[in-house]
Amino acid sequence: MVVKQYDIFLVNLDPTIDHEIKKKRPFIVISPNEMNNNISTIIIAPMTTKSHDYPTRLRVRFENKDGWIVLDQIRAIDKKRMIKKLGKLQQKKTREIKSIIKEMLVD
Repeated sequence: MVVKQYDIFLVNLDPTIDHEIKKKRPFIVISPNEMNNNISTIIIAPMTTKSHDYPTRLRVRFENKDGWIVLDQIRAIDKKRMIKKLGKLQQKKTREIKSIIKEMLVD
């Protein structure tokens, strides 16, 4: 399966613990393509329709649903958890993701 940065995939997260985002759900691939092409893990951020406005959460519309990309729950997963590709994130949103991650982890 070809995996590219900012692709959206359906991923199975079970089993999870406590406040971790659970079940099968869409995720944004945020790891760079060089990593995606050469190792068996990827870095992802979950998408959800149930959230609230918070600086580490980005509003998004996908598959005719309003929701959020939850950047405060970034994680690495094995590619075996991926079920299928659902689409690709709009370029405008990719810039916003980069800005939020920079604010969270660099500045």
